Amino acid sequence: MKIAVLSRNPNLYSTKRLFEAINQKGHKGVVIDHLKCDILMDNTGPSIYYEGKKLKDIDAIIPRIGASVTFYGTAVVRQFEMMKVFSAIDSLAITRSRDKLRSLQILSRSGIGLPKTAFTNYGKEENKVLKHIGNAPVVIKLLEGTQGLGVVLAETEKAAKSVVEAFESLKTRVILQEFIAEAGGADIRVFVVDGKVIGSMKRQGKEGEFRSNLHRGGQANVIKLSRAEKSTAIKAAKSMGLAIAGVDMLQSKRGPMVLEVNSSPGLEGIETATGVDVAGKIIEYIEEATKRKTWPKDKIKA
Repeated sequence: MKIAVLSRNPNLYSTKRLFEAINQKGHKGVVIDHLKCDILMDNTGPSIYYEGKKLKDIDAIIPRIGASVTFYGTAVVRQFEMMKVFSAIDSLAITRSRDKLRSLQILSRSGIGLPKTAFTNYGKEENKVLKHIGNAPVVIKLLEGTQGLGVVLAETEKAAKSVVEAFESLKTRVILQEFIAEAGGADIRVFVVDGKVIGSMKRQGKEGEFRSNLHRGGQANVIKLSRAEKSTAIKAAKSMGLAIAGVDMLQSKRGPMVLEVNSSPGLEGIETATGVDVAGKIIEYIEEATKRKTWPKDKIKA
């Protein structure tokens, strides 16, 4: 098969590992910058031009779409799907996962454990919203934030009100979320591929930091998951429609709580911590999915 990795930078760890795995499995790998793709639609059907040439003979794609280019990136993925090219990650699932509010609504509907979260359109009633969450401290998150950016821990109700007012003065929407103190500044990243957990790690934030993101100096170590943690991660990925997902969870007294389901999870941290060939597992999933004839799908995506 000819498998394309949609990535803006061929030198990124995840992109390089996927490209290597594609070729190691006996396929032909290519890296395509999705922002340099031109989407063409006419009566002959959908097509994509890349660097002035019409793309042909692509059997499958692996989208690595950054949050800042979600709109155009998912349009390119959708165009490939319209061309009956297998996508390892569904375009609609990417869009769904990137919308923090929508993804939390889906997780809540699915009965998945998550920190109590509130959202309001009327910012002048912060105190009323805080009562839905409980006592401070409270976590305040930008709806568009990634990698721990735009996440604030307000220690008191007064501080929470000030932070919300500051964000709203900038016309920026936020959600308020319960702070899980017993997590101790750590979370769990679970990597799910095709409905199976293939690796997991515990990420510990540096001293004085409640965010555990590796981009913010957190440390990662392999962890053995409980049965509840495994089933929660698998259910969360399935509820979002993601065949490949990085599920971020907190360990709490009430059981595992999902923070986020990432549609373009990085490979470096999980492969380094666990020693698992995650890139290889992704290619194996693509091989199996295409053998099962799960593409093209019956319904046209729109």
